[in-house]
Amino acid sequence: MSFIDIRQIGPMTTVQDLGRKGLQHAGVSGSGPMDAPSFRIANALVGNDPMCAGLEFAGVGGSFTVSRPVRFAVTGGDVDIRLDGIRAHPWESYDLLSGVTLTIGALRECVWGYLAISGGIDVAPVLGSRSTHLRSGLGGHHGRRLQAGDRLPIGDAVSSINLALGQPWRRSGRPIRVVCGPQDDYFAEDVRQTFLEMAFIVSPTRDRMAQVLDGPPIRAVGGHDIVSDGTCPGSIQVPSSNKLFVLMAERQTAGGYPKIATVASVDLPRLAQVATGRTVRFARISQWQAEELLIAERQALRSVLANLVAKPASNDRPGEISQ
Repeated sequence: MSFIDIRQIGPMTTVQDLGRKGLQHAGVSGSGPMDAPSFRIANALVGNDPMCAGLEFAGVGGSFTVSRPVRFAVTGGDVDIRLDGIRAHPWESYDLLSGVTLTIGALRECVWGYLAISGGIDVAPVLGSRSTHLRSGLGGHHGRRLQAGDRLPIGDAVSSINLALGQPWRRSGRPIRVVCGPQDDYFAEDVRQTFLEMAFIVSPTRDRMAQVLDGPPIRAVGGHDIVSDGTCPGSIQVPSSNKLFVLMAERQTAGGYPKIATVASVDLPRLAQVATGRTVRFARISQWQAEELLIAERQALRSVLANLVAKPASNDRPGEISQ
């Protein structure tokens, strides 16, 4: 069996795949990557099946070695990458030979990064997924964040060539689009207008479960407690603090706070990548528009994955993997 060894690691690195499906009725949320398009691109760059597991990190990557030659790619945003001190680039795949140290530095102007290894991280699936759910200690590597000294198994790789995206997956400064409700009637008209017209600041209070937005108070005239009902990724709950809580990948599957709106699925990865201290604004769209935007986004991503560019072999130093 082959392994990737963790020499140094950032504070929020976990094993993730595309997440668990069909278990929300049992209180198990999907988990999976915070920025699924970036995760999918990383897997495609190294020739992996889309369901292969990789590493998700927040802020800072770490340093890694492998027991056999692999291909790797780092996505999510701009970041310093070194192979024994020689610079590499995000959004491209490279060869990583045994004995060479891969070092991934701090992300710039984003939050979540992804490291894909050819063959995938081959930890045992739990409830149909290798994704880590930190709140419940489920899946991944012993259900926890990774730490220095961990050794993770690597699956068998399919032969491929090194690839490049050509340019980073698109980002945008446009407002985060939301579908209002399901409890927007708990909020007065002027409060709903404040929600849509004012800027909010991404708070340091954030993790894979939720992120808090600071800004003007959003008071619920109908009260901040409801009979618990289902949540989905992007649900914007408003507890008695009058702050916005946006539920993310490891959210609880039900909650007892009114939800003023839900972030459109197409924009949830973009919100997840907004750096702490930055401002965001919201724009209202219909459910129909949200569905159409998601369909278009998925079509665009499929086109990107189908048109990755082969890299010249000379870019694959130090070392090359023989075909």
